[in-house]
Amino acid sequence: MNREESDGKTRVTVLVALAANLVIAAAKAVGGLITGSPALLSEAAHSVADSMNEVFLLASLKRSHRPADERHPFGYGKERYFWALLAAVGIFVMGGCFSFFQGFEALNSKEQESASGYEIGLIVLGVALLAEGSSLVRALLQVRGSEGEVRDPALRTVIAEDATAVLGVLFAMAGMVLHLITGDIVWEACASFAIGLLLVSTAYRLGAEARGQLIGEAVDPELRERLRSLLDAQPEIDNVDELLTMKLGLDSTLVAARIDLVPGLDSETVELVCVRIKKSVSRNWPEADHVFLDITEAPSGD
Repeated sequence: MNREESDGKTRVTVLVALAANLVIAAAKAVGGLITGSPALLSEAAHSVADSMNEVFLLASLKRSHRPADERHPFGYGKERYFWALLAAVGIFVMGGCFSFFQGFEALNSKEQESASGYEIGLIVLGVALLAEGSSLVRALLQVRGSEGEVRDPALRTVIAEDATAVLGVLFAMAGMVLHLITGDIVWEACASFAIGLLLVSTAYRLGAEARGQLIGEAVDPELRERLRSLLDAQPEIDNVDELLTMKLGLDSTLVAARIDLVPGLDSETVELVCVRIKKSVSRNWPEADHVFLDITEAPSGD
């Protein structure tokens, strides 16, 4: 599957998640305002944050395909990681912080809130559980057996959001049920705190992944060793002094190698050898679309 087809499927997955979250956020907000449930209001904020994040991810899918230009000669592949980082910040601020706020508000309430109307809230959460679960299943089916899909930060973010949403709904339902049984709102406060911790941890993990790519992350050690082995196997290369790699996007990698060539090669031969080595690297790893060779020692025949 090429990148265009893969991104098309990812775009549909993100749109499905966005549509589900918009409907669910409205339902949770209405249910939360009617019942006054802190846990349900926390889940409403969670769904609003997820909806905004899906917009960020759609922007990343479009902007990352812009062709390279003079100001960005390596292209715009890292746009995906920038928007994924914004999505992580959105989860932290809009979802996690609001959930903690709702938990503290419930604990500081001077009078025990009534649990009347919670049946409606539980029905809303039940519908939300089905919708979030369906979105999660679609995303998981897309990544099954496809390594390239798993590397996509947009799809990983959708999976993390949907999985977190399913757990968040279960926490909210547990808090509401325990509130109904005991009449003590502290259970809903605990549910809000649990949802907040869940969102903050998810945001941190997604943010850390995006940060690593934005500041320049090398390829996997196994791939790096295979690259070095290919260079070492070239008869014209005497020694590989240094091998540097950096991911520029999902299907774009920079490879820079500082090499010593065997003595006795003239300048024309050196040029032909470099072209052949670059083609060999790109043929074995198509994502290595930027290959640079630095000859550290001038051949004696030059």
